Amino acid sequence: MTGMSSTPVGGQAMGMSERDAAHLLSRGWWLWLLAGIAWVVAALVVLQFDQASITTVGVIVGIMFVLSGFQQLAMAAMVDSLRWVWALFGVLFIVAGLICMFNPEDTFAGLADILGFIFLMIGVWWTIRAFVERAVSPLWWLGLITGLLMLVLAFWTSGQFFVEKAYTLLVFAGIWALAQGLTDIVRAFQVRALRDVV
Repeated sequence: MTGMSSTPVGGQAMGMSERDAAHLLSRGWWLWLLAGIAWVVAALVVLQFDQASITTVGVIVGIMFVLSGFQQLAMAAMVDSLRWVWALFGVLFIVAGLICMFNPEDTFAGLADILGFIFLMIGVWWTIRAFVERAVSPLWWLGLITGLLMLVLAFWTSGQFFVEKAYTLLVFAGIWALAQGLTDIVRAFQVRALRDVV
């Protein structure tokens, strides 16, 4: 048959070798770096609030969820297997972020009320993501440790009063942004290192 590609459907992209894909990916390493820096800046803003406006915090948390959602969707476009997992969590994060931004006061109160459940879901996601990245990232165990710690935090937070939960939510938002930023900065330099390989 003429016009048919000999590239396997589940393998590499049609007409693109692994070397070409690695080169293309390595050219965009600075995007990971910029995302990491933005996460770190968001963390510093959140962690410096003394008498923070609930509206401002709700909007910042919403932006953090939306950015994380877009990062998950970008990962879904790049990986070969389990794309649906990345895409599903990307959509869930974006929806959560939009809810936070459109109704920040009620959302903040709701988030503080169900903080233990939120931590549980994030802990499960970080643990799953660590095992998914195990084959490609030598630092996958960091994701596993943070996922397990988040699960412990979920059960601890469930027994707190609302005011303590609200404060914990502020601290968590800052720590989450900081962890995401540092992870993205490390990932940027890992992707940049692909230039030397190709």
